[in-house]
Amino acid sequence: MASGNAIRGSRVGAGPMGEAERGESAPRLRISFWCSNGHETQPSFAHDAQVPETWDCPRCGFPAGQDQDSPPAPPRTEPYKTHLAYVRERRSDADGEAILAEALAKLRGEI
Repeated sequence: MASGNAIRGSRVGAGPMGEAERGESAPRLRISFWCSNGHETQPSFAHDAQVPETWDCPRCGFPAGQDQDSPPAPPRTEPYKTHLAYVRERRSDADGEAILAEALAKLRGEI
């Protein structure tokens, strides 16, 4: 158990940090990005940094561009396919019936 009059969470020599100890901050540039849902986000970049063409919207996750009138289109997501859906793409119903008949014949001991 701690006793005495020590202040928790501090160390000897701790004090407020200011610009003098951290150095000067780089000049910043705030750029507006808009997504297809009309959300605006304004990340800040260093003045000499290369600004990307698109930025992910923090509200909906869609890509956002710098042109408010024509934002990037949202990505097209494919619906989840089951294993059966993939099999049906590769085989016709007649192939499936033939495979099923062969498997049943093996189970019955006919082959």
